[in-house]
Amino acid sequence: MKERQADIGIITFHCSNNYGAMLQAYGLKHFLEEQGHRADIVRYEPPYMTGRHWWIPYAPIRGLKGRIWGLFHMWNGFLDHMASREDFAKQRANFRYFCREFLIRPGQVKLLSLWGAGRLPYRYYIVGSDQIWNPDITCGLRKAYFGAFKNSRKEKVISYAASFGGACLDPKHDQEFARLVRHVDAVSVREAAAIPYVQERCGREVTAVLDPVFFLEKTSWQQVERESGIARSLGKQNYIFLYVTEGNQKMSEYAKSLSRKTGLPVIEVRAGQQGTDMGFHIDRAAGPGEFLSYIHGAAYVVSNSFHAVAFSIIYEKQFLAFSHSSLGTRVSNILGIHGLEGRLCTDQTMGDIREPVDWKEVRQRTREHTDQSGAFLLENLGDSGNPGRKKHAEGI
Repeated sequence: MKERQADIGIITFHCSNNYGAMLQAYGLKHFLEEQGHRADIVRYEPPYMTGRHWWIPYAPIRGLKGRIWGLFHMWNGFLDHMASREDFAKQRANFRYFCREFLIRPGQVKLLSLWGAGRLPYRYYIVGSDQIWNPDITCGLRKAYFGAFKNSRKEKVISYAASFGGACLDPKHDQEFARLVRHVDAVSVREAAAIPYVQERCGREVTAVLDPVFFLEKTSWQQVERESGIARSLGKQNYIFLYVTEGNQKMSEYAKSLSRKTGLPVIEVRAGQQGTDMGFHIDRAAGPGEFLSYIHGAAYVVSNSFHAVAFSIIYEKQFLAFSHSSLGTRVSNILGIHGLEGRLCTDQTMGDIREPVDWKEVRQRTREHTDQSGAFLLENLGDSGNPGRKKHAEGI
């Protein structure tokens, strides 16, 4: 029997070697397929996204100062990669494995630019989730992440949980954002704090929805876990998992203190090279599957990452979230939704990682928000009355 043609194309950060980026892409694709849709991740893989993971990192930054910084970044990145070349090669292989096994179909055409987007076969385009509207990540606002391209088959563009990483953009981007967001027919964002900014510039209703990783329960995420060598070497021993997205001395010192109090070792994974040398077990080769396995097996999770917090909630782990210098809105937003504000550590406050959590109430909050989020998505895909529609794991 001939395979049914996909009717939905998802344009997101699937090609970024970042745990959250790949896992949210999987969550959205898997959810749509559970609802009876055929959805593809569009293989939009431009050098400004993939280049940062090359042996000699690349980022197209405009202006003389940007070019000078870019050359400096390329050289330093190359030296870092060579210094840990075995781990760097293994990590690249782990990310490619996840992408090949869970995100991309064999034979899909790769687009290095928007040239060729006019021949894509999809009726619906979902842009998001993740920080697709953060110009610091995409090296300027990009048409692809607004569905702003000509295609005779295209019927509708839906943004799902699109994010800036905060509540608004720098004013210098206002005009361009207003022009691009008008290409989006149904608009949703990940942070409720961003609604006023987006609504004012698109002139239509904007909805706040949950990151798509919450569409799947723990049992579904366990299917894509991969045990790491470090976890195997510790055997059945419990451990503290520390995930660092930017260097934070206070956070690392807390993990060290917790290790002394509990007698548990610390396994550290870093986004890039940032971290503090505290003598922890550092895994520089972990891919998305290993990242999930670390959270699953941890007694405690300590991080300043949105997705580490999200999966700590999904896996019902005792955790503390530390503020990120520029992206703290994301973490405080998801904690507020789940009634877990006390888990956020700032310069003024420190939570108690051992304080019991009413996970039944947390699951109910997740269910309420995923019901609303799934309804937004499915109704805008025109299948609110689809007889083939299934209820997803959180209860739509």
